Amino acid sequence: MAEKQAGKLGQAERDLHGVIAAIATAVDPRGEPDCARSIALARFLLANGCDGLNVLGTTGEATSFSLDQRRRVMNAYAESGLPLDRMMVGTGAAALADAIALTRHAAELGFAGALVLPPFYYKGVSDDGLVAVIEAILSATAARPIPLYLYHFPAQSGLPWHVALVRRPPAATACAGDIPNSVTLPESGGVRPSTMSMVVVLPAPLGPSSATVSPGAIARSSERTARTWP
Repeated sequence: MAEKQAGKLGQAERDLHGVIAAIATAVDPRGEPDCARSIALARFLLANGCDGLNVLGTTGEATSFSLDQRRRVMNAYAESGLPLDRMMVGTGAAALADAIALTRHAAELGFAGALVLPPFYYKGVSDDGLVAVIEAILSATAARPIPLYLYHFPAQSGLPWHVALVRRPPAATACAGDIPNSVTLPESGGVRPSTMSMVVVLPAPLGPSSATVSPGAIARSSERTARTWP
């Protein structure tokens, strides 16, 4: 069973490649997510050169929505027939319980990855505290694992996911059943020397999964493409 699940996880990792557009979330006049328009934009982007989508990231204004609103947007994507194996979705939150709930929901729906912010309100969180957050999410999703993308955007979050932290091995309990979760660092500051230093290989017990860096300059392609969207 573990081998089967790990194989599915590896397939999801392979599917996220190329230009992954950070997609905006449409909002109706009442301030609610307009799921129909969001799905229409997603179809347009995928049909016009984007290999994948980053749903409910910074461009998608995830932190402006409630837990229920974010779940509704995620459900709309799942019900749309769009290929979720070509999408990561933002599940980070200031409250750990919310981040766990959203990450579990993303895994249950079949998204290819979860984009996780650090707990961004309180600054100066120690490495031990940040590692504890990731270990809690890994442990809570061990039965249905999903690759985690640690969203490195300190200009907005006020907290970095830095190299020394990512190199630290999580507790053995974080990966029940020996199913590895990959950890990737999307970098929203462009390609810099500090970015390149983040390309590391995680030690055991996460196993053979690699931690890679995705420059945010690539993910901003939706901002250019959306200008021609009807």
